[in-house]
Amino acid sequence: MDSPSSSSVIIIGAGISGIAAAKVLAENGVEDILILEASDRIGGRIQKERFGGVSVELGAGWIAGVGGAESNPIWKLAAESGLRTFFSDYSNARYNIYDRRGKIFPSGIVADSYKKAVDSAIQTLRESNKNNNNGDSDSKALTPMELAIDFMLHDFEMAEVEPISTYLDFGEREFMVADERGYDYLLYKMAEEFLLTSEGRILDTRLKLNKVVRELQHSRNGVTVKTEDGCVYKANYVILSVSIGVLQSDLLSFNPPLPRWKMEVIEKCDVMVYTKIFLKFPYKFWQCGPGKEFFIYAHDRRGYYTFWQHMENAYPGSNILVVTLTNEESKRVEAQSDKETLREAMVVLRDMFGPNIPEAIDILVPRWWNNRFQRGSYSNYPIIPNLEDFHNIKAPVGHIFFTGEHTSERYNGYVHGGYLSGIDTSKALLEEMRKEKERKSENQTLLLEPLLALTGSLPLSHPDTVSNIHKCDIPKQLYLRDQLGIPEAKL
Repeated sequence: MDSPSSSSVIIIGAGISGIAAAKVLAENGVEDILILEASDRIGGRIQKERFGGVSVELGAGWIAGVGGAESNPIWKLAAESGLRTFFSDYSNARYNIYDRRGKIFPSGIVADSYKKAVDSAIQTLRESNKNNNNGDSDSKALTPMELAIDFMLHDFEMAEVEPISTYLDFGEREFMVADERGYDYLLYKMAEEFLLTSEGRILDTRLKLNKVVRELQHSRNGVTVKTEDGCVYKANYVILSVSIGVLQSDLLSFNPPLPRWKMEVIEKCDVMVYTKIFLKFPYKFWQCGPGKEFFIYAHDRRGYYTFWQHMENAYPGSNILVVTLTNEESKRVEAQSDKETLREAMVVLRDMFGPNIPEAIDILVPRWWNNRFQRGSYSNYPIIPNLEDFHNIKAPVGHIFFTGEHTSERYNGYVHGGYLSGIDTSKALLEEMRKEKERKSENQTLLLEPLLALTGSLPLSHPDTVSNIHKCDIPKQLYLRDQLGIPEAKL
């Protein structure tokens, strides 16, 4: 068997955090890197797919936080790359709530219920954080409309009831990515700056796809990485850019195991499952125009095919509807056939728009929960987080550094959170590498001090001879046998 290849840094995961981390390292002279990606593509939870003749985003699909005094870094990258986006106006979604008879609830009744739900949610969150629980809704809402509003408040970031950092820092507007090149085009543009590419393809051997990492052996001397296909790689350091769901699963093992403080915070972190189901129709039968992009279905089961969006603004004439499920409903639908999911969705649509609407001609159901390389969509912290948890979730363990949107204190759950965390992790690693270099230099100086004392009694032909001596000039046998009283070097 060949000797394992060795690198300065191995990055595990080629999502936006991993690519951003690798870029920062390369820009700072650390080019001896290796990126190991479990799937057959880069992007992680940013993934496009062709459906109904257009490119749709299965995972992250919006740039959230635009229009403020400070520019969102992802918005800046999108502008530089000419990525096609359009503004998503959620403000009228609550006024397009359909009951099961196809009637839209009067706006006055909805506005009053929405205000009461917001006030109740704020109070519940405050009380839950005082009691150190997660603040999940207890479904006190009784009517289908109230359940729909409750779902919007607690399952969509656009309707969170307390100010959050993304909107405070970058602005309150959100833009949907609707570009045939896909959201992941931003990652390819970043990769082009430090990896060998040709015609949009990454050819650089420092990126290895289909490499499923299963074990990390770590010590003071570095990290050994073992993959599912039997390959072994060694590095001085590892940046682990995998989702919190993967860290909670049994995909990765650590030898020795991670310390208790690390495992406790990993297990404490909640994982959100967010499923966008795409339906293609022969023609559109839903309302379009200003304020009609989003509409809500009020059912007596919370989260049952509740939140809908048409794709006419993004792709005119595409005749595509998207319905978003979350958490337990997502897991339930992932476990059943697409045929059954289509049947359920059509019953809901016929409740809203009548029995004569056409049958969908195609369906696309992403499965983020059952994807062993993701195990969910994004992290979900309480509104008032425990700052110690954020410190522990991103703190390195020996030579293993952790990154990803779940390590971002201010922007967890967002694409820009993943991007900025990758940058921050690389900067922390560069600082550690600088300190390690200084420590080695100091240790070499300490090793030479006994030798300098010994040579002080030797006749010297030039005054500077002692200062120029190096440990490599000592006979190897004397050095290794400690016959000069010099401690054996431990590498």
